[in-house]
Amino acid sequence: MEKIIINKDNIIDEDITEVVQRAKVLIVNSQDEILLGHCYNNYQFPGGHVEDGESLIEAVNREITEETGMVLNLKDIEPFAQIVGYYKDWPQVGKNRKNEIYYYAVKTDELPNLANTLYTAEELAGNFELKYVPLENVLTVLQDNALKHGDTEGIAQEMIDILRIYLNKNA
Repeated sequence: MEKIIINKDNIIDEDITEVVQRAKVLIVNSQDEILLGHCYNNYQFPGGHVEDGESLIEAVNREITEETGMVLNLKDIEPFAQIVGYYKDWPQVGKNRKNEIYYYAVKTDELPNLANTLYTAEELAGNFELKYVPLENVLTVLQDNALKHGDTEGIAQEMIDILRIYLNKNA
């Protein structure tokens, strides 16, 4: 598993007051299209927070169902990449957060079932929608969107980094 570490403030693990885990999934179909969520002018991979008492695989399955309506019941899947971010004074002064985001890849031709989704109030307010983007175009789509909407260092850059890892592993 390839790992990217983001630590602009040189925080050490002993200074961390909160650890948040997330699981995100690259869903690719047989036409080499990747399924992306789109909300508040930003793209994202389906996925989200690992809940208390939940394993990474349980989070992957739950998040896929909540955001796409697909029920895949994945069991033997391993992450291909991880981003670990250290953030000083986040989400408030005096708290230092460590984000661990695990990335998985799934090949499936199952289609989203919007009747089976469970979007958050924030996703609904941001007009969350799913879009298939050809793998050959996805980096350009993400870069253009990041430039247009001003997110050149945040989630867009993380997605671009993860996609490059995925594309290199599957070239």
